[in-house]
Amino acid sequence: MEAAAEPLRSVRLLSRVLLFLSQCYILSGDESQLFSHLTESTEIPPYMMKCPSNGLCSRLPADCIECATNVSCTYGKPVTFDCTVKPSVTCVDQDLKPQRNFIINMTCRFCWQLPETDYECSNSTTCMTVACPRQRYLANCTVRDHIHCLGNRTFLKLLYCNWTGGYKWSTALALSITLGGFGADRFYLGQWREGLGKLFSFGGLGIWTLIDVLLIGVGYVGPADGSLYI
Repeated sequence: MEAAAEPLRSVRLLSRVLLFLSQCYILSGDESQLFSHLTESTEIPPYMMKCPSNGLCSRLPADCIECATNVSCTYGKPVTFDCTVKPSVTCVDQDLKPQRNFIINMTCRFCWQLPETDYECSNSTTCMTVACPRQRYLANCTVRDHIHCLGNRTFLKLLYCNWTGGYKWSTALALSITLGGFGADRFYLGQWREGLGKLFSFGGLGIWTLIDVLLIGVGYVGPADGSLYI
């Protein structure tokens, strides 16, 4: 009897071990899911970096709110939109009471129609600012945080070349008047061949010097790299 009961005991012990291991596996899975849930719930949304806490809801940056906009409004006319703060954003009304829903007043226009002071654009240092016709480049523009408008807040726009290499118009003009006969103005602007030509011709016997004073004075002659004066 004892010899027959021994295999039964082994089977029972093995089943208990397997049951214990399966319970441990299930518990470990629940704990991992709970940990991941807590991690996700405590994760700070990226837009929170721009959203001040307990400020006026109507003055929150556009990235902190969601508005029910209507693109059929009349361009250039005042318009009112219903807005709601995004999750995790806290703000108050004029009476310092917590608020979730509010309205904002703005002018009906798309973001790309805003004045240049309301957005920032990338600069190009490859196009020539001194050219005829004036050269333009395709810039990537982003609306400033507290400006509200319709459509995408990031857009492309053709802008005239407006970068500078650090050359001063006053310095170039002063060199042209005082040392223009030796080509100092052309050397300063990075135009070495013209500078050497003026140097060895004594400013074109004075004629070239006078012409350069006029051309630099009116801004027709600029830096060799195509940038603007500062």
